[in-house]
Amino acid sequence: MKSPLLSLPGAVPAEGVDEGVAAHYGDLFREQRALADGTGFVDLSHRGVVTVTGDDRLSWLHLLLTQHVSDLPTGEATEALILSAHGHIEHALYLVDDGTTVWAHVEPDTQDALIAYLESMKFFYRVEVTDRTADFAVVHVPAGSIAEVPEGTAVRETPYGRDLFLPRADLESYAEKAGPPVGILAYEALRVEHHRPRLGFETDHRTIPHELGWIGTAVHLQKGCYRGQETVARVQNLGKPPRRLVFLHLDGSEVHLPPAGTDIRLADDGPDGRKIGFVTTSVRHHELGPVALALVKRNIPLDARLLADTTAAAQEVVVEP
Repeated sequence: MKSPLLSLPGAVPAEGVDEGVAAHYGDLFREQRALADGTGFVDLSHRGVVTVTGDDRLSWLHLLLTQHVSDLPTGEATEALILSAHGHIEHALYLVDDGTTVWAHVEPDTQDALIAYLESMKFFYRVEVTDRTADFAVVHVPAGSIAEVPEGTAVRETPYGRDLFLPRADLESYAEKAGPPVGILAYEALRVEHHRPRLGFETDHRTIPHELGWIGTAVHLQKGCYRGQETVARVQNLGKPPRRLVFLHLDGSEVHLPPAGTDIRLADDGPDGRKIGFVTTSVRHHELGPVALALVKRNIPLDARLLADTTAAAQEVVVEP
């Protein structure tokens, strides 16, 4: 779904999964600094929006999600996953309940598959699942922002800022009042800085929550059964995940960033050594320079020097080995 804000001055369209919103508005580092300083807003209107209504909405979702939501307080933001029967991550939901409706935003173009799964699990519960993507747009306002939130807007308040569920028809008028627009590349740079995983970027078909540090933030370990819970409990109590998320400081002398999927090897083995991981997201940060998130084998030493293709990289621990 193409955002009307792509008509704003300087807007350069994003590509790939984030197609439909602006990658930037002409000055990537200025936009990053604006977010870090608590000004501006990010157009995330390409993301899917799903609502769940009905008296049983929280107790029903509690049975399906990795997060404890049966007693979720009104207005409290949380995030949750849906796993496969083998514990692999299939969906990531960013939730808030406004007292009558659970609002969730999800990765672009994943809402259809999510809704199909939820519909298949309704049984006798008093719930209604609705795709609201055509009617509502997600806008991110950074922490510290004093921008006014339109009355009646569902809001997810997080340590990183507020996610607003705006009527799509109000997106342009909101943009006129909300300060400088910030592109998705700046938003992604700060996401990487904060070591926050993203479905489809830090995940593949076999990713389990422990590998990405999603235990605690999106997975509650003291709740009842849900699909994939056996794997979560077994790894938590008896073992370790096969891979771990790391934060990489990349050689700043390189012109090009190693793209997602770039093989990672031990520097001592050279560029022809065995593959020990891969880059998941790489960005240019306004203070840190070129940095990335990556998945590597769990037993790689913490002080090991790495290569992302031919780019030297030093690792910083995100998930303990």
